[in-house]
Amino acid sequence: MTGDKRLAIVTGASRGIGRATALRLAEDFGGLVLVARNEEGLASAADAIRAAGAQALPLAIDLSQPQAAEIIVARTLERFGRIDALVNVAGAVPQTDLFAMSDEEWADGLALKFHGARRLALNAWDALRQAGGSIVFMSGSSALAPKAALAAVGTINAAISALAKAFAERGVTDGVQVNAVLPGPVMTDRRRSMLEKYAVSKGLSFDAAIGAFARETGIARYGEPEDIAELIAFIVSSRARWMTGATLRMDGGEIKAV
Repeated sequence: MTGDKRLAIVTGASRGIGRATALRLAEDFGGLVLVARNEEGLASAADAIRAAGAQALPLAIDLSQPQAAEIIVARTLERFGRIDALVNVAGAVPQTDLFAMSDEEWADGLALKFHGARRLALNAWDALRQAGGSIVFMSGSSALAPKAALAAVGTINAAISALAKAFAERGVTDGVQVNAVLPGPVMTDRRRSMLEKYAVSKGLSFDAAIGAFARETGIARYGEPEDIAELIAFIVSSRARWMTGATLRMDGGEIKAV
């Protein structure tokens, strides 16, 4: 059992990258607050974290709601009395073509991934400042290469990268480390959904689409949630303390740019 008293909040913790990150951070942090809308997935993740020797507080709450961030921070401080790291992973963005996407879909995408993370960072800031803590925002490699077919994905990810830079500037003064992570094609449920759309657009079977997309993007393999979890664990560790305001891309070489 870890003797570390530090506390990390991980959103989107019921599955995919969020769950993998929470499980990885259970090796380094004494407590994890797990946030997501899926109660069953949260309960499973919480059990795994307790089995790893850390405390877990699952909070089934919708981050797109304006009051959610205040509730999460209040519950966290009530239970643990501190916040040392905030990892914003939650954020399903509609996978809709630029010319088909409605105002409501744009608003929904921004409400969860952008505003949910922004509000949580603001509400946790004082506690993070007291702890000399760290924030990680989850963007994506699509921020560097937006596509019309998935317009909101790239656009909102780019906005999150910029938001992280803004928080990082204030963090230099306040002693809060802030960085953004830009994953590429990680094989999550969301990536499978994207590949299903890709398969239809190319007239391929799903299995054929998996190989075709990898060849098209020039990657050797798809990422796993654990790949990104390891990167995040490094970012919030003492070894990476001087790194702030960075946008860290891990995409298997998908984006061929400097």
